[in-house]
This record gives sequence, C-alpha cells and structure tokens, in this order.
Amino acid sequence: MSVPLLKIGVVLSTMAMITNWMSQTLPSLVGLNTTKLIAAPPGVPDRSTGVFPANPEESWQVYSSAQDSEGRCVCTVVAPQQTMCSRDARTKQLKQLLEKVQNMTQSIQTLDQRTQKDLEYVQRMEVQLRGLENRFKQVEESHKQNIAKQYKAIKAKMEELRPMIPVLEEYKADAKLVLQFKEEVKNLTSVLSELQEEIGAYDYEELHSRVSDLEERLRACMQKLACGKLTGISEPITIKTSGSRYGSWMTDPLAPDGDTRVYYMDGYHNNRFVREYQSMADFMNSDNFTSHRLPHPWSGTGQVVYNGSIYFNKFQSHTIIKFDFKTSTISKSSQLDYAGFNNRYHYSWGGHSDIDLMVDEGGLWAVYATNQNAGNIVISKLNPMTLQVIKSWTTNHPKRSAGEAFMICGTLYVTNGYSGGTKVYYAFHTNSSTYEYIDIPFQNKYSHISMLDYNPKDRALYAWNNGHQVLYNVTLFHLIRSE
Repeated sequence: MSVPLLKIGVVLSTMAMITNWMSQTLPSLVGLNTTKLIAAPPGVPDRSTGVFPANPEESWQVYSSAQDSEGRCVCTVVAPQQTMCSRDARTKQLKQLLEKVQNMTQSIQTLDQRTQKDLEYVQRMEVQLRGLENRFKQVEESHKQNIAKQYKAIKAKMEELRPMIPVLEEYKADAKLVLQFKEEVKNLTSVLSELQEEIGAYDYEELHSRVSDLEERLRACMQKLACGKLTGISEPITIKTSGSRYGSWMTDPLAPDGDTRVYYMDGYHNNRFVREYQSMADFMNSDNFTSHRLPHPWSGTGQVVYNGSIYFNKFQSHTIIKFDFKTSTISKSSQLDYAGFNNRYHYSWGGHSDIDLMVDEGGLWAVYATNQNAGNIVISKLNPMTLQVIKSWTTNHPKRSAGEAFMICGTLYVTNGYSGGTKVYYAFHTNSSTYEYIDIPFQNKYSHISMLDYNPKDRALYAWNNGHQVLYNVTLFHLIRSE
C-alpha cells in the first residue's frame, strides 16, 4: 500500500502549493494588493512652445524641430512609442499572469487525469472492502463452525485493512478538491481575458482622446505660424506638354478635399474657351474634359480660379470679370481704375499681360501698372465677392522690366526675365510696405515663361513654359508669432 499513499502525498502537496500561489502570488501579479488600474493623465503642454513635453512614464515620444536644412517649418509631432502595444508594466504583468494560469491549467489537467485513474482504482478497492466487511458480518451471524478458522484469518486481515477506509475517504475528498481547483482556474482565465479586453479597449479610448487633443494642439501650432517667406524654389516638374507657346493652367485653392479639377486656357487673347479636367490624372493622361465658354475673350495669362469661379481680364479693357462655373453666368464685373491695358504695361514677354490676377493665403490680388505710378507695379487687394479694391500699394519696380510675378503671403515676388537664366530678385512686402532685392535661383527649363502663379493649397508654383505645363515646389521660412 505504499504506492497509493505516496500518490496521495504528492496530490496533497501539489494542492497546497496551488493554494499558496493563488492566495499570495496571484494578487501581487494582478496588482490587487497594493495598486489600482488608474488612467494616466493626458500630456500637459509646455506653454512656451505649444507642444507636449516628453513623458517616459506614458510611453510617448516628442519629435520637434524649428526648421529643416532647407528652412521649412517642422511642426512638433507627439506619438506613442513603437512599444505602445504593451502600454505599461501592468499590461505585461497581466499577459504573464495569463500565461502562468494557462500553464497551471495544463498542469492541473495532467494531475486530474492521473488522479482520476487512481481514484477509480481506490473506488473499486473501497467496494471490495465494504463487500468483504458485509460478508464477515454474515458469517459471524451464522456461526458456522466449518469455516470458523477461515473466518478468524480473514477477520485478522480485515483489521489490518480497516485503517485504509478513512484514508480512502480523504483521498476522494482531495480528488474532489482538484476538480474544484480546475473549475476555479477556468473561471479565473475567463475573468483575466475579459480584464485584458477591457484594458485594451480603455487603451484605445485613451489613445483616441490623446490623438484628438494632439490634432487640436497642432492646429493651434499652425495658427501661430506667421505667413512664410520664400527661401527656395525646386527644380521644375513637367506635368504635360500641350498647347501653344502662351497660356495658363491652374487648380482652385479653395476646392474641397478630393476635388483636383484642373483648368486650362490656351493662348493670351481672342479665346474664350476654358477646359475643365476632372483630375490631375485626367489632365496628364487623357483628353477628356468639359469646355466652358466665357461671355468675353480674356486678355493675357493672368486668370485665376478661386472658390468655384474664374476671374479674368476682359480683352482690350481694364474690366475684371467673375464668371461662375456652376451657373455659367457673370456673377460680378468691375473696372480697375487707371490700370493700363491693351499691351501698354505688360510683362517683358508681352502678350497683353497688363493685368495679372493672383491668389495667396490672404485672398485675391491684382498686379498692374498705372500712368500715375509712372508705369511701375501697383498691387491691389480685391474683395472676391464685389471685386472692389480693399487697399493698394505702389512700388518702384517698372512693370515692363518684370519677367513674371506671383504673390505668397502678401509679398509680391518678381523674376528678372522670362527666357534663359532666370531668378526671383525683387520682393515687395505689403504688410510693411517695404521692398528688398533677393537672389533665389529659378530654373527656366523651356526658355519662355508666360505664366507663373502660386497656389496656397498646394504650396506650389504653376507655370506655362513654352507649351509645357510645369510645377515648382517652394520652400517657405516660417516664423512663430509671439503671444
């Protein structure tokens, strides 16, 4: 009987070990004995810079730079570390706990299988012993003399086995306790899985909240950015080769997201048809377009599309027309007083480019020259609804000496020519009514630029260069406005 007793001892010591682990180790792993699962507070911004400070405890990283090597503003970006999936030590503990519970479950299942086999053996043994005891009683009551000796021998053996009965009862109870532990571990695994899901969901909600807060702070950061100063122009990107030597093409800077329609106008006079391509891809790869017929021919290449309407200079006049594409009607027209027209104050390349309409971050502008300003450039801010002049600035730069011009953030930039080697060399700042001479290289790839306009949405220059439609990326230097 030593083998069954040894097995019973192993079972009892194993259950004692499990009980000790569940009562002491388990609470400390879950964190129930000392701590609670509390949400970490959102990052607090550093009010001097408007960005998140680094907080290693929350596993967030801060990437920040004032400007890059080309002078472009680099906004601060706050993001979780790549190890954010584990969130913190508590989540790791929970995962480790689940693994230990799963391992313990497997051990208990193995122990249960072994115990079950021994239990079946013990139960059969118990039945035999109790049956033998009943037979002893029957024999004792019958007082049969012929088996008296045998009875005494069997009774002596029975007395030796009688102490095994309470041991067997205890073994059965222990086996029942193993089954109970097995059920409790199963329930614990389910609870821990639910807890893990809840923590995971909580992490998602917390992360979503932080991302939303980050977006708000980045928007606030962008609002603190003063308008940029031009510091560089990229190499040209040829989009398409089509049309005559002169023309204009553009997209609407106020078009909603996803609207990438391209507008195309060939020639600088005696034309009134505007092509509308549904996307930049269509413009590049197909001839599928819608044609809009303007009520009057345009003059020059200074047209601009802005908020669903095209603004253009009516041929042989100083009249500005606003034409609505949706209604195909003129929604407004107005005369630009004293502005030269009919090739009187054109750019150096000619082409009836007396009046050049432009759009930047501040709105709609007109660039032209007048007799009153001795043929020098005049800049006027226009109301896009009424076409009335809001304010005008006079410069000392002759209009006929300018190759082309464009507006960025209220500053007029002028090139020194339209063919051969070209650069941006003059800038007039309307915010301070001052000018300066600059030196920004500008690659004139096809040697004849007849249109050059800035799009504030794309942060790019659109150019018509000798029958080629070209794009240039610009580098702007941003200054942070002080509070």
